[in-house]
Amino acid sequence: MNLADRLRVAAGRLGGKTALTLDRAALTYRALEVMSARVGALLRRRGIGPGDRIAVMLPNVPEFAVVYYGLLRIGAVVVPLDPLLKRREIAAYLGDCGARLVIAWHAYAETVEAGTAGTRADFLFVVPEEFQRLLRGVAPEHDIAPMSGDETAVILYSAGTSGRAKGIELTHANLGGNAATVAHMHALGVDDVVLGALPLYHAFGQTCSLNATICAGGRLTLLPRFEASRALEVIRRDGVTVFQGVPSMYIALLDQPGVSDLSLLRLCVSGGAAMPVDVLRAYEERFGVQIIEGYGLSETSPVSATNRVGAGRRPGSIGQPIRDVRMKVVGENGCELPAGEIGEIVVRGPNVMKGYWNDPEATAGAVRDGWFHTGDLGRMDEDGFFFLVDRRRDVIIRGGYTVYPREVEEVLYEHPAVRQAAVVGVAHPELGEEVAACVAVRAPVGPDELRAFVRERVAAYKYPRQVWFVDELPTGPTGKILKRRLGLPPSGAATTTPQEGGDGHEPSRSPAKTGSRAEGEAMPGSALRPDLGHRGRGAGGGPG
Repeated sequence: MNLADRLRVAAGRLGGKTALTLDRAALTYRALEVMSARVGALLRRRGIGPGDRIAVMLPNVPEFAVVYYGLLRIGAVVVPLDPLLKRREIAAYLGDCGARLVIAWHAYAETVEAGTAGTRADFLFVVPEEFQRLLRGVAPEHDIAPMSGDETAVILYSAGTSGRAKGIELTHANLGGNAATVAHMHALGVDDVVLGALPLYHAFGQTCSLNATICAGGRLTLLPRFEASRALEVIRRDGVTVFQGVPSMYIALLDQPGVSDLSLLRLCVSGGAAMPVDVLRAYEERFGVQIIEGYGLSETSPVSATNRVGAGRRPGSIGQPIRDVRMKVVGENGCELPAGEIGEIVVRGPNVMKGYWNDPEATAGAVRDGWFHTGDLGRMDEDGFFFLVDRRRDVIIRGGYTVYPREVEEVLYEHPAVRQAAVVGVAHPELGEEVAACVAVRAPVGPDELRAFVRERVAAYKYPRQVWFVDELPTGPTGKILKRRLGLPPSGAATTTPQEGGDGHEPSRSPAKTGSRAEGEAMPGSALRPDLGHRGRGAGGGPG
């Protein structure tokens, strides 16, 4: 059940076929297998073995896969960390998991050295040429430590959106099974070239890009940093057939000028955050390839549900559960709700995590009677398709009325000037919470116009009274918008009209003064995207 067995089997079957590329650099399956066996031997010499936690801080480079499978083959536990973490964050994660070693990219040496101070962890820096010379001096040990399916393979740290970040324990069976399912559902094969633009230290990139591609015998072409123009260049140059990304990546690709020939691209997969339906339709119209939207979380390895290629797809839906996985919508009392009613999405199956590292209380709170409680609100239709409504913690209660930010964001994305949008609740002395929107635009537009646009399309209590503009919304490593980093609206962002809406729930107040950029100035931006008009909206989602 060792996840590294997937590589050994592929190497025995495919040998000299290319497994990984980064521009002109390439590794065959045989070379990847041998190099990972050398890493395993090197670490065994240092006394590292089954159960030892080893932190890996590498960008999307071939060395990530070499180290990853090298650790797994000796039974060590991989702790992938964002290479851009700061000293305090590194120290906290290393201290929490008790890592013995950090294998890090050379560019981050100073920060890593500072972060390991005071912990038990040593460090090893990867400089490509030196790393290769080091491994050539070590005889490969091709034996792979036998592991049971329920033994921990990887510990992924959550983003810490609510309190302390937790270490998510994923087993060899969790990750191996999820990767095999993804490879099957996406019909990955030896002729496929997958763009590795998702961070490999994240569950989405690790399972769907790295492990699924290796499982299928395809080729993963790596992109260390996502830039839309560079991604299009690599897609054309390397003949990419499968692109996996998050909504912000698709938005960035749409913003690229001119017409790109992506004729070899047969499948696009979206996850990590909800995909605005307007963006999905505009992308498909321009590039002529379907986007398959899925759903999951790091705690579910990550994929739990997905749309299917072809007829088994509903834009705006996160699809149906993958094989061997069950999902349902439950109410506050934990009882399953009928189709159409909104409640919390819960998941059960072989993809659900082993638990939170050294936190049995948090594990018991999240996994109850075998069901993982996602914290996501959604509904299921009569045909078993699930629709994500919003995160439970993001729901706004305005004067006793429930507002789902996702619904308002979908409307904002219908406006052709809007490039990014995040709707949040801000404290209000009378209503409890007020609806506010932070927006990045591609063309000049004022807050009054956006407020009016949304007000025409939703109930009067839902539209954002406060609107402010930024150049870019803050995002996480996968491109997911991080609402917790938006901060509060600047002074002057609020404008309300006495008795507006006639809904009986808007207190009479005087309009706020204007004059700040948030209220009075339109933001500069690129030209309007001609193929993104005012279309319908829905409620979709993606692996988070």
